[in-house]
Amino acid sequence: MSQTLNASTLLAVPLAPLAGAALAGLFGTTFGGNWIGRRLAHTLTILGVFIAFVLSAHTLWSVAVDGARFNATIYEWMVIGSLKMEVGFLIDGLSAMMMCVVTFVSLMVHIYTIGYMEEDEGYNRFFAYISLFTFSMLMLVMSNNFLQLFFGWEAVGLVSYLLIGFWFTRPTAVFANMKAFLVNRVGDFGFILGIGLIAAYAGTLNYGETFAKAGDLAKMGFPGSDWMLITVICICLFIGAMGKSAQFPLHVWLPDSMEGPTPISALIHAATMVTAGIFMVARMSPLYELSDTALSFILVIGGITALFMGFLGIIQNDIKRVVAYSTLSQLGYMTVALGASAYSVAVFHLMTHAFFKALLFLAAGSVIMGCHHNQDIRWMGGLRKYMPITWITALLGSLALIGTPLFAGFYSKDSIIEAVHFSKLPGAGFAYFAVLAGVFVTAFYSFRMYFLVFHGKERFDQNPDAHHDDHGHGHDDHHEPHESPWVVTAPLILLAIPSVVIGFLFIGPMLFGDFFKDAIVVDAARHPAMAELAKIFHGPLQMAAHGLMTAPFWLALAGVGTAYYMYMVNPALPGRIQKAIQPIHTLLENKYYMDWINENILARAARALGTGLWKGGDQGVIEGVFVNGSARAVGWFAGIVRWVQSGYIYHYAFAMLLGVIVLMTWFVSWPMITDWLRK
Repeated sequence: MSQTLNASTLLAVPLAPLAGAALAGLFGTTFGGNWIGRRLAHTLTILGVFIAFVLSAHTLWSVAVDGARFNATIYEWMVIGSLKMEVGFLIDGLSAMMMCVVTFVSLMVHIYTIGYMEEDEGYNRFFAYISLFTFSMLMLVMSNNFLQLFFGWEAVGLVSYLLIGFWFTRPTAVFANMKAFLVNRVGDFGFILGIGLIAAYAGTLNYGETFAKAGDLAKMGFPGSDWMLITVICICLFIGAMGKSAQFPLHVWLPDSMEGPTPISALIHAATMVTAGIFMVARMSPLYELSDTALSFILVIGGITALFMGFLGIIQNDIKRVVAYSTLSQLGYMTVALGASAYSVAVFHLMTHAFFKALLFLAAGSVIMGCHHNQDIRWMGGLRKYMPITWITALLGSLALIGTPLFAGFYSKDSIIEAVHFSKLPGAGFAYFAVLAGVFVTAFYSFRMYFLVFHGKERFDQNPDAHHDDHGHGHDDHHEPHESPWVVTAPLILLAIPSVVIGFLFIGPMLFGDFFKDAIVVDAARHPAMAELAKIFHGPLQMAAHGLMTAPFWLALAGVGTAYYMYMVNPALPGRIQKAIQPIHTLLENKYYMDWINENILARAARALGTGLWKGGDQGVIEGVFVNGSARAVGWFAGIVRWVQSGYIYHYAFAMLLGVIVLMTWFVSWPMITDWLRK
């Protein structure tokens, strides 16, 4: 059995998508003269991602079956004292699984984009961006040091800015990409502080070396406070995850990012960028296990996000925004699992969620195409007979999302709920309530969307906004809906398969086997959630059978039944409920007023602070005192010196005489002064 992996093969994984992105971006756009056409541009980028997927799948097989591992430096950039700046790869079960998820979902998105972006002028540019995004994400998940992690972290943020604002002629898209960029900068400030503290106190940026010194870090206090250093480091790193993985209150950028084309919603917001924070915390488990305070903080933030972002999904009418708020809620579930020290469960849900959420985003895009770019679910209905492939795949994705037994989401979601139930940390009680209540909420908004889109009366000919368009082009929505082309439906089918079976196949080895044995560290004595889960697990079939008798299943069933009654049987009821609870509806419609607070309080406070620093600090102190003030002082002194330096000998003689008198007076009077002071 092979125990090592080839460095050249691993290097080819991120470089293949980078090569495709460079060729399409340089030679397929106006920037490079449009030397290559659309067909060659998408062929090159798809080939690059396909190569990366094949090599990733081979790597995963070697890791899982042969026990192969890799942890080495690929390129050393610079050395500053004992601190090494380098590019290196760490390949174990965690990174190999992430490589496969990223490349497979990216490959499906690339194929899907051929049909979805067919009429768009920026076709080649879009393929270049999504391939570049894939490269950035692979560099992040394969890294073995914090410098490369930060490079990948910032690179996915930069490319997401380009993708969200892809239609840069639309003001809403420009606002959305700037919002995403700025909110992520807030989180990234905490992230880089955490990395800086590790570099300062551990003296290294390498993961392995940092983990080896974790025990020493746990004994140190943070200077000037009663906090432990390890707690400050972990919370700072998690603030970075809050921005990237859209946790409350840094979640506000993700729903607005739906302004970008639908394929990037699946790529960025299902499998890759937003899960980077979850992956990072799982990778840093040796540090987080040493701080119960940080874990409790993570539990509470995850619980708030899981429940309260789910509430917002209930009132959304844009099909993409419903799925976006679902993503926010599910990221909250993953975060709760991290706080309960069930890191493997969080990563397991990350994997299952990547498939069924990418499926739901792409199905939403297929519906938008079939309805001539209408996105409002109130003006759909009855699409089942027009779009049979989209309908059945969307149904499978929805069943996986709500945690239906035997589907992928059931195994990961139920494991999260059980893990939180076994946690003894402060905040676990609230988190358990949040994830349990979230089951009903998820089922309700998911099947509200499903029933309004695929069942009931056909309403697509009643749309008052008949020319709303995801592409910015005018279309007539009064045409009958139609099924999407094969380049759109094929990825839906390929994503539907793992959405159904992957949880059943992998729960055993990933949660209770040795798959993550050297990647994730858990102190079972202090955090017994995983040990307790192992005691009650007796195989995926038994878990599914038992799941039919548990509270989450009945809550999900109640959510589906309520949605069916309210939108299929008694469609007048939602309107009456809305009127009865109008203040709550207004609160939800305004997204808890978080945008208003950010724009009218925090942004204005930041602007006032910036203006004060500019006017008072920069212009007043730095320019007024130090720059201009020093110039004026030198000029004044020079004027005095210039008056003294007259060029007349009698002036110089007078100055010398005056100096002698002063010195004589000083030497005579100084002893008398000191004697007087002593007395």
